[in-house]
Amino acid sequence: MQNGSSQTPWVRHRRRSNEGVQEASKANETHLLVNDQNKYRSMLVWACSSVWMIGGFVLIIYMGHLYITAMIVVIQIFMARELFNLLRRGHEDRCLPGFRMLNWHFFFTAMLFVYGRILSQRLVNTVTSDKVLYQLVSKLIKYHMIACYSLYIAGFVWFILTLKKGMYKYQFGQYAWTHMILIVVFTQSAFTVANIFEGIFWFLLPATLIVINDIAAYFFGFFFGRTPLIQLSPKKTWEGFIGASFTTMISAFVLTSIMGRFQWLTCPRKDLSTGWLQCDPGPLFRPEYYATPKWFPEWFPWKEMAIMPVQWHALCLGLFASIIAPFGGFFASGFKRAFNVKDFGDSIPGHGGITDRMDCQMVMAVFAYIYHQSFVMGQNLMVETILEQILMNLTFEEQQTLYMKLGQILNERMTAQS
Repeated sequence: MQNGSSQTPWVRHRRRSNEGVQEASKANETHLLVNDQNKYRSMLVWACSSVWMIGGFVLIIYMGHLYITAMIVVIQIFMARELFNLLRRGHEDRCLPGFRMLNWHFFFTAMLFVYGRILSQRLVNTVTSDKVLYQLVSKLIKYHMIACYSLYIAGFVWFILTLKKGMYKYQFGQYAWTHMILIVVFTQSAFTVANIFEGIFWFLLPATLIVINDIAAYFFGFFFGRTPLIQLSPKKTWEGFIGASFTTMISAFVLTSIMGRFQWLTCPRKDLSTGWLQCDPGPLFRPEYYATPKWFPEWFPWKEMAIMPVQWHALCLGLFASIIAPFGGFFASGFKRAFNVKDFGDSIPGHGGITDRMDCQMVMAVFAYIYHQSFVMGQNLMVETILEQILMNLTFEEQQTLYMKLGQILNERMTAQS
C-alpha cells in the first residue's frame, strides 16, 4: 500500500500528460488550415518550393520528350527510395548484408522491362538508316523479354539463397513490399511515358491540371476553408475542394486553347531524336468557329468564337482531375496514417517527399492514357502503326513475301472492279 500511494502522484501526472498529448493530437486532426497560427510561414516555404518545381518542370518540358522521360526515371528512383525506406528496419538490415541491394535489382529489372517495351519501336525508327545498328537493335528487342525474365529469376534465386533462420517473416514481407512498390511505380510510369510519346500535350495537360487543382485547393482552403472534407486529410475542406474544381475546369478549357497551338506539344514522337517536331495537327487541334449566342450583349467584341475539338476532351480531363484524382491523395494520406508517418520523405521543403507530390499524378496519368486510347485515337488501325509492326516483327524475306502477296490481292481487286 505504501508503494502504491507513493506512486500515485507520478501516475496521476503521467496520466494527465498522456491525456494532454491525446487532446493535442485530436485537436491537430481537426485543425483547419484557416486556423493554423503558423500558416503564413508554412505558406512561404510551400510557395518557394512550388516556384522552383514549376520552373524546373517548364525547362524540362521545353527540352523535349527524352528529357521528360529522364525526369520520370529520376522521380521513380526517388519514389522507390522513399517507399523502400518506409518499412525498413535498421537492425534486421544489418543482419542481412546485401539485402537492400536485392530490392534495387528488382527495381532496375522492372525498369528495363517497362521502358524496353515502350521505347523499342521508337529505337528501331531511330536507327533504321544504319543497317548494322538496325540489325543489332532488332536482335536486342527480340531477346529483350527473355533477358528481363532471366534477370528477375536471378533475383528470385538470390532472395531464396539469402533466407536466414529467424528472419523469414521480415524477408518475405520485404519481398512482397518490393513487388507492390514495383506495381505502383511502374504501372504509373508506363502510362506516363506512353502519354509523352503520343504528344507532350497528353502528358503536360493532365499533369498541369493536377498542379492547378492542388494549388487552388490550398489557396481556397487557406482563405475560406471552414467545413472539413474528409477525416483522412484533416486540413482539406469543402470550400477548397469546390473552389479548386471550378478553377481546374476553367483552366483545362483555356490552357488547351493555348497548348494546342504549338506543334512541338501536339505532334507524336516516333523516334528517340531530340529535334523539334512538325506535323499535321489533325482535326482535334484545328479550331472550329461558333457564332456567339444572341443573348450575348451587343458590346461583346467577338461575334464568333474559335474552339478546338480537343477543348471538349480537356473538360473531361479537368473533371477527373477535380473529382476523382484527389482521392489518390486521400489514399496516400490513409496509407501514411496506417504507418504513422507524416510524409513519405523530406525531399521537397513544404511538400514532403516526391511520393507525396505524385499521389494524384499517378491516378491522373492512367486515366489520361486510357481516355486518349478510348476516345481520342481512331478506333481503326492506322497505316503507320501497321508499317511499324511489319518493320519490327518480320524479316526482310517475310516483308518481300508480304509485298508480293499484297500486290497480287490489290491487282485482283482492281481487275474485279473494272
